[in-house]
Amino acid sequence: MRRSFRGKGSVAVDLSKELRINEKIFAKELMVIDEAGLPLGLLDRDRALEEANTRGFDLVEVSPKAVPPIAKFMDFGSYKYQKEKQERKSKSKNKTATLKTIKISTRIGQHDLDIRSLQAVKFLADGDKVKIELMLRGREHQHVDLAHDCIKKMIADIASRITDKQLKTEQDVSRLGSKLSAVISL
Repeated sequence: MRRSFRGKGSVAVDLSKELRINEKIFAKELMVIDEAGLPLGLLDRDRALEEANTRGFDLVEVSPKAVPPIAKFMDFGSYKYQKEKQERKSKSKNKTATLKTIKISTRIGQHDLDIRSLQAVKFLADGDKVKIELMLRGREHQHVDLAHDCIKKMIADIASRITDKQLKTEQDVSRLGSKLSAVISL
């Protein structure tokens, strides 16, 4: 008989993040707080559920690890909506820094170097990190020092264009195969 390995793994649920409501509360006695934030005292679970239903609210276990657990009367649907709304708002404010790559060569002209450094300044102003990458081809492998100088020149050009903040070199010029790269940020 073949053994199936599908569905064997159980998904671990973090109970501290998931609130228990109404009949899903396990504790026999609860410290109850009403909808206005005033303490009602120590009540058994059935009495607290009955009181919440008469007032038109849900009984939500706010602090399950306290002894006795603390429960509160609230409209759980509205509470959940407000939490999701708050998470969406905070998520939209968090901008993750992405890594933008600018490719140059040892034979790059001054005008092209200027355009690429302006683009790098724009990326840095948006809060992104910039990776300057130089690919060695053919006989350029014999002149790695020129490639290092080219990347250093590019970083110096970008630093001269930024006036208000200090440019940080997160990764100094390093070689990986036939590529040389450096990562900078503000």
